[in-house]
Amino acid sequence: MASSPTAARARFAALLAREPIPLDEAALAIAAEEYPALDPEPYLERLDALAARVRRAVPGPLRPASTLRALREVLAEEEGFRGNAEDYQDPRNSFLNDVLDRKLGIPISLTVVWMEVARRAGSGLLGVGFPGHFLAKIASPGVEVFVDPFNGGDLLGPDECLARFRTRSGGRELDPRHLEPVSTRQILARMLQNLRHVYAGRRDDVGTFWVTDRLLVLAPGMLDALRDRGLAAARLGALPAAERDLEAYLARAPDAADGPAVREALARFRARRPLQN
Repeated sequence: MASSPTAARARFAALLAREPIPLDEAALAIAAEEYPALDPEPYLERLDALAARVRRAVPGPLRPASTLRALREVLAEEEGFRGNAEDYQDPRNSFLNDVLDRKLGIPISLTVVWMEVARRAGSGLLGVGFPGHFLAKIASPGVEVFVDPFNGGDLLGPDECLARFRTRSGGRELDPRHLEPVSTRQILARMLQNLRHVYAGRRDDVGTFWVTDRLLVLAPGMLDALRDRGLAAARLGALPAAERDLEAYLARAPDAADGPAVREALARFRARRPLQN
């Protein structure tokens, strides 16, 4: 089932209009921009098969402890899903199809795999926007257990999460809200923001353009994405599109700290426009 970039964008927008938003399909729709011929069905079926194995590994009723044990057994031990610490900035770490194929990812993409397998198996895992290192949380009343799919499904208590944050942040205290579950939209936004950082680091304007475009589909009020999409369009030579975005950015954020720099860039782009007779 071939998919053009325009179709990939339309598919992503259509999935966002569903309630609830299907996290697995939306993540694959993001990947379809990089892989236009991507057929999501085999990957959805692969998640189904993993969930069936997890369900078979749980004796009796689903309980948090037995479910987590089965998830670790199937995903970490048997399948070998792990964090790609050796090449963390590889964009393939953020594409769900690549994560399922390569069994390598970053914290948030691996957590999506764990969440979707757990959901299919009949047990809930929730995404947690822990700063700098996405986690999962068991969805069970009275149980406060966090899971780190990047590190083989290590289990953490709230105090361990707080201690980890203090160590990484030079002793700062963690806002307790960072241990609360986040929405599907927030998960997708963080996946796109990770890709945005990767493409910016590689000076990949094509990647930066489509990722900021998807962020704006997800959150139309994200002004920094509007600015960056316009700047990427200008560098790609799409000057009318660049002007529209940068003018809209300045109109909506007239007092932005980077306003003078954006106005200067806009003037440069206009000066490069060919004279029309």
